[in-house]
Amino acid sequence: MSHRKPEPVQVVKQRRDTALRALAGGVPYVNFLGITFDRRGDELTGVLNFDEKLIGNPDLPALHGGVTAAFLEVTSIITLSWISLWGEVESGRLDLETLEQGRLPRLPKTIDFTIDYLRPGLPRDAYARARVTRSGRRYASVHAEAWQDNRDRPIVQAVGHFLMPWDER
Repeated sequence: MSHRKPEPVQVVKQRRDTALRALAGGVPYVNFLGITFDRRGDELTGVLNFDEKLIGNPDLPALHGGVTAAFLEVTSIITLSWISLWGEVESGRLDLETLEQGRLPRLPKTIDFTIDYLRPGLPRDAYARARVTRSGRRYASVHAEAWQDNRDRPIVQAVGHFLMPWDER
């Protein structure tokens, strides 16, 4: 009985990074807002990189509420997609060249998204994580929260429900 030799960690890491970059970079609104993702294993943290165009109230100044809501929704959708793709990324079955050319898998569609604004977002970077609370073949529920300097003091949290794309394989 022969065992397959494990792939070098650099190959696996490069495949993961390429898949995530293609997934998040393929959504124009993600690029417009300046959202990037930090990956540690299968866990993603969204990063809303501060830019003056994100200010909604210049008198405070504070991040626009629509920007923080969009940040959480994007983080939720990319996290759901990442979880769906994880097995194919890890096995090497995912064709990275196809992803890099912009032919992305269909993304989950938002059914509803409820936002709780907890405190003003200051003019600095923000971070977000989404936790999938229910995931089925057709439907998923997600809880997400964003913070800035202290994760224990979130600036906004949300609960979303998403229609999952059909598996066309």
